Amino acid sequence: MLSIKTTTRAALLLGSLLIGASSALAETVLHRGNAGEPQTLDQAQTSINIEAFILKDLYEGLTIYDASGKVVPGTAESWAVSDDGTVYTFKLRADAKWSDGTPVTAEDFAFSFKRVEDPATAAKYANILYPIKNAEKINKGEAKVDELGVKVVDDKTLEITLERSTPFFLELLTHQTALPVSKASVAKNGTEFVKPGVMVSNGAYTLQAHVPNDSLTVVKNPNFWDAANTKIDKVVFYPIDDQAANVRRFEAKEMDIAYNFSSDQIERLRKSYGDQVRVAPWLATYYYTFDTREAPYNDVRVRRALSMAVDRDFLAKEIYNGSQLPSYSIVPPGMSGYGEPAKPDFASLSQLDREDEALKLMKEAGYGEGGKPLSIEIRYNTNPNHERVATAIADMWKTTFGAKVSLVNLDVASHYGYLQEGGKFNVARAGWVADYADPETFLALSISTNKTFNYSKYNNPEFDALMKKSYEEADPAARMKILHEADTILMNDQPIAPFLTQASLWLVSDRVKGWQDNAVDEHLSRFLSVSE
Repeated sequence: MLSIKTTTRAALLLGSLLIGASSALAETVLHRGNAGEPQTLDQAQTSINIEAFILKDLYEGLTIYDASGKVVPGTAESWAVSDDGTVYTFKLRADAKWSDGTPVTAEDFAFSFKRVEDPATAAKYANILYPIKNAEKINKGEAKVDELGVKVVDDKTLEITLERSTPFFLELLTHQTALPVSKASVAKNGTEFVKPGVMVSNGAYTLQAHVPNDSLTVVKNPNFWDAANTKIDKVVFYPIDDQAANVRRFEAKEMDIAYNFSSDQIERLRKSYGDQVRVAPWLATYYYTFDTREAPYNDVRVRRALSMAVDRDFLAKEIYNGSQLPSYSIVPPGMSGYGEPAKPDFASLSQLDREDEALKLMKEAGYGEGGKPLSIEIRYNTNPNHERVATAIADMWKTTFGAKVSLVNLDVASHYGYLQEGGKFNVARAGWVADYADPETFLALSISTNKTFNYSKYNNPEFDALMKKSYEEADPAARMKILHEADTILMNDQPIAPFLTQASLWLVSDRVKGWQDNAVDEHLSRFLSVSE
């Protein structure tokens, strides 16, 4: 039996060791506000950036964006490209594993890409992979799934053949639709593969819990090939689309990162939090779309008149406090090799002259004063900024045309779900963030065969023909010229009315290290750390 003195000394030593161990093993947790509940965690069904923020923590594609927004190797450690730019051979990392410890193979990627293009999957973003040989034909039921241009050379080598040279193909592969799924997990679990406790992922984190409309928790994946350099143990995403609540929780130190706050708070927040307020240029456009299936929005004169009556300068300065720029172009500036994006022919007029021309067009179309009454419903996703924009535009249309305007709002998932499923509307708010730094990502939205994102159901054979021609043009300068011609047609037809070139708005706590503003707005948790 130990003496009392010896037992006390032993107890103190044990306590000291436990305290030291507790400190050494302290879990680092990052709390991220995510601006809305994800519609899905299935790569094939995803469509919005708040889903991408989560999915890219869970999975890793062949290529990824690093902290600065540059395309770098992901699960593929290297690749080679044929001289004609149509064949890519990817070498997967030898130590790339799924969270269940099994190897990530070339077959997993081949299966994943085929799954996206299989018509039975009804993938919302199948067009992302259309550059792959036969992808579009397969997706439209014109070819067999096994004819997709992907070849498994061996377990760690994947060969992808394209329809034609695609300069932005490596950027396409960073998109969440190109993230792999575990073939074995999907075969075993079917649609249940996305659930906590079931999901098998290959990224820096695994899905621990998901309480809809409350939180989604991911934890560090010990089998990730770069786990040793992943500093954060747990990330909790909060789907808060109430921007005021988002800011309050950040200010209460309940969240380290808050995505998308109300722009009228910029000045106040900057005074209190300085460079924790991040306002960064972004390849993103804020626009309204008109349902061209229904009168009067099937009349180009009405669409142009409504667009002309919107004072973009007012929206940028008074509602967004200069954090966004007035725009008349669906393609934002800054695309390498593209030059000045196309604008409608009325963009050069003063606002007063635009309004005068708008009145003439509306009268010519038979609406407004002395004509048919104009009744407009604006739909938007719940958000104070979007509400202020909608209210301001409603007032502009009422003042200019005597229109009766009503507003309808839904949460972000329901709003986009309604538009993507082809629901009828008058005018709806939308935004587009570049999937890759090329004008095609914005222009392809309005191709008539784009069933998911062509909300306006715009159908112009001349525009479609130019877009088709651009895919067949190998010369980069000639291709950009063709895209510009298509852009000009689209902007003069105005099935969509661009209003603003967006900036990304984030609140990032001083305790978060490694954050870098970038134009693609990619911020993987694996590149961040937190200090107490």
